[in-house]
Amino acid sequence: MTSLFSGVFSGIDPETYRAHALHSGERAWPETNCYVDLWIEVLATSGVAPEAMLGFTLTQDFEGDQFTFFKVPLEDLEALYGIRATELAIYDRVERHVEVQIARGRLCLIEMDSFYMPDTRGTAYRQEHGKTTVAINRLDVAAKRVDYFHNAGYFRLEGEDFDGLFQLQLTENDPPFLPYTEFARFPEKPTDVAHLRSTARRLAGFHFARCPRENPIHAFASVFPQQVEAVAERPFGFFHKYAFNTLRQVGANFELAADHLTWLSPDEFAAAAEHARRISEVAKSVQFQLARAVTRRKFEPLQAALDPAADAWDSMMASLAGRI
Repeated sequence: MTSLFSGVFSGIDPETYRAHALHSGERAWPETNCYVDLWIEVLATSGVAPEAMLGFTLTQDFEGDQFTFFKVPLEDLEALYGIRATELAIYDRVERHVEVQIARGRLCLIEMDSFYMPDTRGTAYRQEHGKTTVAINRLDVAAKRVDYFHNAGYFRLEGEDFDGLFQLQLTENDPPFLPYTEFARFPEKPTDVAHLRSTARRLAGFHFARCPRENPIHAFASVFPQQVEAVAERPFGFFHKYAFNTLRQVGANFELAADHLTWLSPDEFAAAAEHARRISEVAKSVQFQLARAVTRRKFEPLQAALDPAADAWDSMMASLAGRI
């Protein structure tokens, strides 16, 4: 059994933890979304290559008001790494469930409130309530201390933040705290690189077959100026939410797609990876144009801003069609 205090992964400490290269500050999008970022760090900590899981990025679509919030399918985690992740029923206090699972060597992934998470200082911490996913590695209920993976790092919180995170102030008359929770069971030893590469190649073909039939960036571009005009009428804080769910999601998604293709075969998929990075770069550039458009209330320049990214998507798909 795993000690609650040693954690599922015993050899890491928040003060010395170093993020994976996929979260390098030199990248266009050092962070993507809470779920994928978390798995990148968890997989790297467990000793396997997170790049192998990223075939699902090929399937991202425009959903009308946002790009797909991309998440690694749980069945991919099992096929690639032998990691079994599934929902954990919450019928008791959350921290009691987490204690049981840590003792069994299992990692709990929980949707929690970033208002109580010091690593979000400057954005959400003690400013704004928001849903985000964390993975709890160590838990000490008596000391009110927890070590957890979140976004691109590994952190510790304690005291009043612990109380808030686990909603310890609730009484029997309040609605219960029932966050969506998954738990991950890890294999006895990491899968080997040969298995990762062959399985990732197969999954890339599976996901490529599920790509959108129509260019999702063209679909977004057709409504982008009108949406931004509406965003400009909202409080400025709404701009950040819109940008996160549109430009950041598509930009970060295709930067990871480029990483996946390069990891699969840097020679065979060089052109497709280059097109994917072009999408990422354009999204980053347009995010700055979006901020200027909202501030100056000039929306016409946005009309063609995404054209290079849309062209790159077409080129990427054409390149992959002959290879996957």
